[in-house]
Amino acid sequence: MIKEFILPDIGEGVVECELVEWLVSEGDIVSEDQPIADVMTDKALVQIPAPHGGVIKKLHYAKGEIAKVHAPLYSVDISGTEQSDVSQQAETSSEKLNIHKSDEHISLPEPVQSSAQLHIEEFLLPDIGEGIVECELVEWLVNEGDIVAEDQPIADVMTDKALVQIPAIKAGKIVKLHYRKGQLARVHEPLFAVEVESDDVIDAVPIVAVEAAGETLSQGVIGEPVPQGKALASPAVRRMARSLDIDISTVTGSGKNGRVYKEDIQRHQSGISLSSNNVEPVSAAQEVSSTATNTSQVSVHSENRVEPIRGVQAVMAKMMTESVSTIPHFTYCEEIDLTELVKLRESMKKKYSNDELKLTMMPFFMKSLSLAIKQFPVINSKVNADCTELTYFSRHNIGMAVDSKVGLLVPNIKDVQDKSILEIATEITRLTKAARSGRVSPGDLKEGTVSISNIGALGGTVATPIINKPEVAIVALGKMQILPRFNANGEVEARKIMQISWSGDHRVIDGGTIARFCNLWKLYLEHPQEMLLAMQ
Repeated sequence: MIKEFILPDIGEGVVECELVEWLVSEGDIVSEDQPIADVMTDKALVQIPAPHGGVIKKLHYAKGEIAKVHAPLYSVDISGTEQSDVSQQAETSSEKLNIHKSDEHISLPEPVQSSAQLHIEEFLLPDIGEGIVECELVEWLVNEGDIVAEDQPIADVMTDKALVQIPAIKAGKIVKLHYRKGQLARVHEPLFAVEVESDDVIDAVPIVAVEAAGETLSQGVIGEPVPQGKALASPAVRRMARSLDIDISTVTGSGKNGRVYKEDIQRHQSGISLSSNNVEPVSAAQEVSSTATNTSQVSVHSENRVEPIRGVQAVMAKMMTESVSTIPHFTYCEEIDLTELVKLRESMKKKYSNDELKLTMMPFFMKSLSLAIKQFPVINSKVNADCTELTYFSRHNIGMAVDSKVGLLVPNIKDVQDKSILEIATEITRLTKAARSGRVSPGDLKEGTVSISNIGALGGTVATPIINKPEVAIVALGKMQILPRFNANGEVEARKIMQISWSGDHRVIDGGTIARFCNLWKLYLEHPQEMLLAMQ
């Protein structure tokens, strides 16, 4: 019996990979679990094992070609007992076929579930981020003995960048959870074991049924399925979309790279769009607590609590130490009058704000910053390790420090120089919502070129922010205050004032440069019409 090996999911968001090396040739006899091929995703080199023993009949790709996930990778003639068992089941199923050849209806039997065999499969923790080799098991979402569905969330794990949810790739019964809460799980090693039905037995009947139906099927008696176009989704989600007569390519996915989950299908069906948390990005000092917590009297004999520093906190500690020890920081402070910009934003926010876009002050800060960078590109640069080379970034990927439930994250808005204020606001809303839950994708955390920290959301006016290496500058926004200031006529007015604090890398930025740059940025913020005229 010839069986096609379908290339499985080999990483979240991965839809194709490069065939690096075949480890077998056509005609070779292979055993179960024998390595067949090495493939390269955009994250790592992955080795593909054989799920069945047999004779390799055809390799569908040449070395260097791009293989598609969920498409055949190679064909194998499964050998011995397994082949005879499947053939016998197919013959039995063939006798039970009941095809009514009429112009209106074809009845195909359901697969014979009673003959299905059960076996235990180990779920290997996949690549969940570039360079990540281990993660902390934060929470099991199932227990041993639970029956789970395909795509059902199984566990939350914490990498050094974000909180990631691990879904089941097959339906079955959980028989073993290999880690306890708080332990470190290794990538490419078993995370849990699940008891599933054998694919070979279940698939035998439909193959025979379709072949026997033959001519009648070709006449188009059965209606064509709903087109399932380009969308990132598991087979179970696609089946759900088909059953509901929904074209999955029209569904907005909430997962990484637009991956569509079952919840997205349900939302699409009911017409409910994704809502966004209306929160302002802030610094690592965010939300010490909105409500004071009553702390009970502690006995003098109570023991000190010791907790390991892991995940995002560990990475932050390492990066901040490296930044301070390798970059000579200097701080430059300035006062900005935001009275006119606040009026402009207030006049616009009701009209332009919605569930997916919150028009805060941050988009204006970012866009004006990008405009000022065009005149002072050194602010948007990086220095090599021995300070012999300076790279000027053409892209303005402006980061915003956000205090998430997993620690300080700095996602960045890509290509601010090419985006409108409303487009920037939409991205800020999306990333703020993701960061609050700790589920920012690695792509949103990489390639930042300059950063903003909004400490003022909690309070405080002046700070000395630490540069997000390898960037060369970062600004901290203080709280906005209503303060008395003299106008042009010498009269005292109430104005909306914000203190800002720049930290620069003194190896490449001097005081005069940061002052002139900050003056231009200040001009755009204090006189929004100047910002408008500078836009291209």
